[in-house]
Amino acid sequence: MLRRAVALARRGEGRVEPNPMVGCLIARGDRIIAEGHHRRFGGSHAEVDALRRAESHVRGATMYVSLEPCCHQGKTPPCTGAIIEAGIARVVVAASDPHPLVRGGGIRTLRRAGVVVDILKNEAAAADVLAPYLTGIHRRRPYVIAKWAQSLDGKLATRRGESKWISCTASRRRVHRLRARVDAILVGVGTVIADDPLLTARDVPLRRTALRVVLDGHLRTPPRSRIVRTAGTVPTVICTERAAARGAKAERLRSAGVEVVGCAMRSGRIVLPDLLRSLCEHDVTNLMVEGGPAVLGAFLRDGLVDEAWAFVAPILIGGVDAPGVITDIGPTDLARMLRPLLATAQRSGVDTFHRLQFTDPAALLKRGAGDRRGESR
Repeated sequence: MLRRAVALARRGEGRVEPNPMVGCLIARGDRIIAEGHHRRFGGSHAEVDALRRAESHVRGATMYVSLEPCCHQGKTPPCTGAIIEAGIARVVVAASDPHPLVRGGGIRTLRRAGVVVDILKNEAAAADVLAPYLTGIHRRRPYVIAKWAQSLDGKLATRRGESKWISCTASRRRVHRLRARVDAILVGVGTVIADDPLLTARDVPLRRTALRVVLDGHLRTPPRSRIVRTAGTVPTVICTERAAARGAKAERLRSAGVEVVGCAMRSGRIVLPDLLRSLCEHDVTNLMVEGGPAVLGAFLRDGLVDEAWAFVAPILIGGVDAPGVITDIGPTDLARMLRPLLATAQRSGVDTFHRLQFTDPAALLKRGAGDRRGESR
């Protein structure tokens, strides 16, 4: 039953963030009475959604929920009150909520009211769904997904910078589906200059419009680039050196609808942990990094990538000057190489899609609560 609740939670992906995805079902024995999930940010939580969809009385039934029910007033009333009022006899929880406003309070509230609560700690099933939410709480930054397309010999582009298109149509469609559900998409100014990308989701169902973030320490973003010309309709932020953010170039970009933000710099580069902390404070839960080798290398080198999506095309580009994924000096021995905790591979048209996971969501679930500001569910 809990596995089903976790599967229901996935239905809210891209619509409920920065809240966690949560699924719920109500059953009597092996018979499911109702199912529900958190459908949109600010809307009913999974438990209330399931209770409303029950076509028969639920008094004495068992509720299975992928995350501890909330016990505080946020955008909606506490779920514990609705559960108690409905007469649910038992609640089975896959994971307790580490948010400072909950932290076991929902479980204690239900038990004080006479509801039997079992915490099965099904981390393997629930933690993966909760990973972006847990990353925000414990690491105070968004969950970072790095994406790139490469040739079989590891090149991101030719020596002249041509990269359209290394990946096939099926792979590009998969990327657009990811773009359609993340909160923000980040690239470096080099990508803007070389590719003039839109960084929008196209020809797929749109779950949310992602904020476009450009790392541009010296404001080299061309005023006629598509990312600037469409800034009036798609939210766009350019992160630059603080002095540059006060200059004439910044004002011209602002007049086009771009938000220009001054950031801390170190060794000529924007300090990524500071930037990610700021994005988290502005409710960016999932961040997709689509940069070139400099940006991808910086995120990987600093240990800021939670998972990577690599599309490997069956082509060979060659050339010592053709850029690879990480172009700076790498480790001197294999013992220091980047090794994911989990790696999977599958076909994507003629390409091979590799998903590499560097973060263990179950470990995050076991950690103590942080102090992230804001509302839980």
